[in-house]
Amino acid sequence: MKKMANPIISIIVPCYNQAQYLPETLQSVLKQSLQNWECIIVNDGSPDNTEEVALEWCGKDARFKYQKKENGGIASARNYGIEHSTGKYILPLDSDDLISEDYAKEAVEVLDTDPSVKIVFARAELFGELNGEWDLLPYSYTNELFIRNCIHCSAVFRRSDYDKTTGYNSNMKKGWEDYDFYLSLLEPDDKVFKIDKVHFYYRIKEVSRNAGVTESIEAELRLQLFRNHQEAYLKYMDPIEMYRQLRRLELIEQSTQYKVGGMVLAPLRCLLKIFKRKG
Repeated sequence: MKKMANPIISIIVPCYNQAQYLPETLQSVLKQSLQNWECIIVNDGSPDNTEEVALEWCGKDARFKYQKKENGGIASARNYGIEHSTGKYILPLDSDDLISEDYAKEAVEVLDTDPSVKIVFARAELFGELNGEWDLLPYSYTNELFIRNCIHCSAVFRRSDYDKTTGYNSNMKKGWEDYDFYLSLLEPDDKVFKIDKVHFYYRIKEVSRNAGVTESIEAELRLQLFRNHQEAYLKYMDPIEMYRQLRRLELIEQSTQYKVGGMVLAPLRCLLKIFKRKG
């Protein structure tokens, strides 16, 4: 049984009713080439056998640690896991997704080498009901991030930077909590680094929270996102430019991959309604 003091990175795995996928996820953590990690498994009041599976893995390796809380949603579970972590860096990993064996190692190398980098992520692949590379748009703070998320949910960041925010926002109850967090974490001049290798594997299931994101829910999420960050939206995004960008993206976002994870754009009328309210 391995035990490492002072882990460099904490991998946070919230789990709600996903016990059947949890062993595969934890196996991808166990295979990390970077050995100095801890993995906080957070049972978010799950009704299935999450506790049994998690404790079995904690018995295999002391770097796996188990926490249990009342159900509060994924944002609450991630925050709870981070609060109980000790690593310098944080890697959120949903309990049905996977990471490559070198992801933690290469992300830590980037963050250690360049203190100006705020977030590190990597290319991603879909698996399960859909397969192929997840074709995220290039990151840009003003031209893309305020319109759609360009960073997947398992990006790596510093715990010290997380502590300067209020964490993942639990009012994003129907999705996009990672998108909302990145808007809280990032400033215009911050660097975001994308590793040009596939290190993240996003499971697509027929029945999932994101699969149920309808157009009306997207509009609701977009409005909530704006309410959470309205000062930044109004400061950094010109309404005319936002409208132009939305029209441009509407034309290219027709593939299924762009719709994965509830990331398809909210209707244009939703954004127009926002600016009318603020005008």
